[in-house]
Amino acid sequence: MPRATERRSASTPTIVHRFQSGGSALTIPDLLATEEPLEIRLTAGASDRPVAMTMRTPGNDFELAAGFLYAEGVLRGKAGLLSVRYCQPPAEQQYNTVTVDLRGPMPELDGLDRHFLTTSACGVCGKASLDQIAELGGPPLGEGPLVSSELLLSLPARLGAAQKVFAKTGGVHAAALFDAEGNLECVREDVGRHNAMDKLVGWALLSDRLPLTDRLVMVSGRASFELLQKCLRAGAGVFCAVSAPSSLAVDVARRFGMTLVGFLREEGFTVYAGESRITGNS
Repeated sequence: MPRATERRSASTPTIVHRFQSGGSALTIPDLLATEEPLEIRLTAGASDRPVAMTMRTPGNDFELAAGFLYAEGVLRGKAGLLSVRYCQPPAEQQYNTVTVDLRGPMPELDGLDRHFLTTSACGVCGKASLDQIAELGGPPLGEGPLVSSELLLSLPARLGAAQKVFAKTGGVHAAALFDAEGNLECVREDVGRHNAMDKLVGWALLSDRLPLTDRLVMVSGRASFELLQKCLRAGAGVFCAVSAPSSLAVDVARRFGMTLVGFLREEGFTVYAGESRITGNS
């Protein structure tokens, strides 16, 4: 599977005026998290159609497209992919449109025909049904991984150290994958928390690492319904968030046997579902 050559920077330089207590002011250079549109298109044989438009941070665009389509059930696995590529000129838009070429006929999308319109803020809207998640299916989660509370408490610092774009800009979310020993396997950043998760799932798909059995997913923000859905589709049984979960995220975790950890900080955390996977200090 070809990889993208990054053509856009994840950060954008600017000049800001910083005011401080005491009345002093400085004019200094700063970095912003880059936000640009990305259109995702599908081709299958002679068929060609757009399926998504999202505002994202450039970088790992092929993973974003593949992960998004897998999480939504359009892709059932890497075997369904012929290629992922940027569109042809005009050059101004070349790196803001990704085309996913599929094997076989164009999949049936009538039941999902909300045009997959997304934003970096709210993600994919319109799938507020646990029954629809069940119909979409996914790999079995299994009973593991078993992780200690001590290991969980170590994850925020490990994630923070890996957030390179956040360190520069302070303006992006992160989604990370850890193994059962707490080793960081992958981290992806984006202005959209859903985009960051799609990039992570897309990395796993294109790297032949799905399902994410016995793995932990951690995000730098809150736990939402859509993020739990994407994690479930990828086969990861443990989802950790620095902030709070929504009520529907808790419902997803409890119905489908996931472990959901919220408010994960170095001083403690709260378990909302699946506490059997967490052991005491060891």
